[in-house]
Amino acid sequence: MNKHIKSGIATMFFIPLWYYKTTPALNIHSEGLWFFAISVAMFYGTIEMFGISKEQGRRPKERSLRVISTGSSKDNQSMTLIKYMFKSIGFRVALGIFASMFILSFFAEGEIFHSKKYSELITVTEADVSEIPSAEGTSSIALMDTKSATKLGDREIGALSNVVSQYDVAGYTQIDFQGCPIKTAPLKYADFFKWLKNKDTGIPGYVTVDPVNMDAEYVALDEGMKYVPSACFSQNLKRHVRFTYPTTIFSNGHFEIDEEGTPWYVYSVYEQQFGLFDGKQVTGCILVNPFNGETQKLSLDEIPTWVDVVFKGDLICKQYNYYAQLNGGYWNSKFGQVGCKKITESSDSDSVSDYGYVAKDGDIWIYTGVTSVNSDSSNIGFILSNERTEETLFIPCTGADEFSAMAAAEGEIQEKGYVASFPSLILVDNNPTYIMVLKDNAGLVKMYAAVNVEQYNLVATATTQEDCIANYKALLNGTLSVEEANTENTTSTATPETKPISKDLSDAPTKQITIIKIETIVESGNTYIYIVDENNKIYKALYVDVIDMLLVNVGDTITIKTDGEYFVIE
Repeated sequence: MNKHIKSGIATMFFIPLWYYKTTPALNIHSEGLWFFAISVAMFYGTIEMFGISKEQGRRPKERSLRVISTGSSKDNQSMTLIKYMFKSIGFRVALGIFASMFILSFFAEGEIFHSKKYSELITVTEADVSEIPSAEGTSSIALMDTKSATKLGDREIGALSNVVSQYDVAGYTQIDFQGCPIKTAPLKYADFFKWLKNKDTGIPGYVTVDPVNMDAEYVALDEGMKYVPSACFSQNLKRHVRFTYPTTIFSNGHFEIDEEGTPWYVYSVYEQQFGLFDGKQVTGCILVNPFNGETQKLSLDEIPTWVDVVFKGDLICKQYNYYAQLNGGYWNSKFGQVGCKKITESSDSDSVSDYGYVAKDGDIWIYTGVTSVNSDSSNIGFILSNERTEETLFIPCTGADEFSAMAAAEGEIQEKGYVASFPSLILVDNNPTYIMVLKDNAGLVKMYAAVNVEQYNLVATATTQEDCIANYKALLNGTLSVEEANTENTTSTATPETKPISKDLSDAPTKQITIIKIETIVESGNTYIYIVDENNKIYKALYVDVIDMLLVNVGDTITIKTDGEYFVIE
């Protein structure tokens, strides 16, 4: 039988099996389809190559054995294989497909050719700090990272002997549930044999983790989920959705629950706005009922409000960087870099994420700082972006970046060796503030920290979120010093031993001084600030009466009213 016919027959059997395994979208814009075609051509070429070698009376392996005595067997073997590969139509087709894909993708979608289109993938609106969630709504702030949530969830499942022996916990999703942020994850089959044993009953439940109260709960279902990512064959979720929508490009498959606690799987649907593979934008989603496999393909304006993650945070950050760096053109982004910005990025490859989450207006919004492209450890503002609609707000606000704030919080309790998680952003008495959890070596949450964005040396810590914010407020208004705000068991509710003394200096004379030293001292439970002028004259004030001194540094010249002992800022 002709070698091409043999190769063709073998390939015809290979194609449906390989498609069933890889399930690429039958769409020219799908990278998976191109690599599927390349792998098919290479399979054909491999079968064909051995047919060619047989016709010539020797296989590549036999040839390599024969030339061992020449002392250059490896070189001869390589040359023989290359010779047969170039004779193979399959390998030539695979090489042609790969070259075509490279050339088309380079010229059709490169940033150098489409910088304006890249910068328009996301729309950004400027807002003010009032859009930052306030400290009074701390129940809407999701501080727990995925690693900590995983430990709590695993511990909850570990107590259920009938569950832990058959199932593991899958990946967590940050969602808004009935107005509060939670992390949720379904169970998954531990392996193929556990699926085979339980496929008729399905996955029995899911886990929720409250990132505010730091507790986990297992939710048992009345009916098992059969169409899940860990299932095999026709029950495999991705394969089921692919066969339902063979030409649709989808990704970001994840688990969510609606407001009644009913489980769903959600896939984001993508279309290319330009080019062959890039210019990727979300145009809708696919909802899957995991109990019976029913699906709904929805456009963006049809997506129900309980769905929280359609635009994944990684995609939002990538598109914002395009917007912030390419809106002045490609060459400006590489050389002049006038007006170029980027989201803050960690130099630590082990960082869980470079953005935090807040629950806002019934949706989950990601937050991250924005810095200059020079990476100078300071932010020029923040973005808040809705993961359901991609509504994105830029909030101008200068200050330390998240990683500097994390280091500042760790420094205040360095003797404990706790590690800060990526912070969230809140507004405390109109002060933009980072708030984060501090974890021990086991990944368990031990403390909370609040760090002022504009002055990241203002740090408060406590063992509860409520006490942390209370200590931080007291630090801002001067009733606690930085040392007190980071002393274990210190709370801002302590009753002063004596009533604070506030001097009436409304009729006192004014004086201009240059500050050479600033100190804070606690006297009888009250915090006073002392300043020394250029003539070594000392003045003092109750810190709460001169809170603007937070903006004054040594060497500054200020105007004060003073009776010679006490002062206020004019």
